[in-house]
Amino acid sequence: MTEDRKSLIEYPSEFPIKVMGKTNPEYLPAILHIARQFDPTFDESKVEQRPSKDGNYLGITLPITATSREQLDELYRTLSTHPLVSVVL
Repeated sequence: MTEDRKSLIEYPSEFPIKVMGKTNPEYLPAILHIARQFDPTFDESKVEQRPSKDGNYLGITLPITATSREQLDELYRTLSTHPLVSVVL
């Protein structure tokens, strides 16, 4: 993205990130740990969890305070490469 193009997101702003992975006792704590690394003001009480119909997967919505495009890009990369994560939206 060039400097001439404006971002569609105004920073700082609350930005929901959706993460899905297989149900595993280590999954949620790992995702919350990553969220805290990228957002020191992260509020776990706002996290939404949605198990799949059969309970094999867990969808998590993380309300992150986005401060820059670079922060969001790196957060997406970190989440996407985590071995317990299947999808990041």
